[in-house]
Amino acid sequence: MLPLVLLKTAHGHPVLVELKNGETYNGHMVMCDTWMNIHLREVICTSKDGDRFFRMPEAYIRGNTIKYLRVPDEVLDKAKEADFRRDEKRPAGGGRGRGGRGGGRGGMGREGGGRGRGEGGRGGGRGEGGRGGRGDGGGRGSRDRD
Repeated sequence: MLPLVLLKTAHGHPVLVELKNGETYNGHMVMCDTWMNIHLREVICTSKDGDRFFRMPEAYIRGNTIKYLRVPDEVLDKAKEADFRRDEKRPAGGGRGRGGRGGGRGGMGREGGGRGRGEGGRGGGRGEGGRGGRGDGGGRGSRDRD
């Protein structure tokens, strides 16, 4: 399971966020973006030593300052369930990797897929055929041949 899937599932639930500097923030998650920036409401901030507490209506925490997050077990269960359902819906064999729609290497299949004049396809490359910019259809170094 990806961390962002877990965080998106935690919307509206209480979370504990510990920062790299030692401060902790307890609050209800309002929003989380792809950089793991987090917006909390009804926040209690605890200092690094644990001797000072601050109550705030809301807090915005930048993702790269986060050391770890603690979420309730029910959020973990919901995220696992959602991940499982998503995997069931995904069709087998589709998606990433090689493969495709057939035709083999080079694109257009058997007939009509070549490059030069004699192969029945579009012109191209530097040799004979294609749009070379010259009247003979050739590119650099093309000669009249018998």
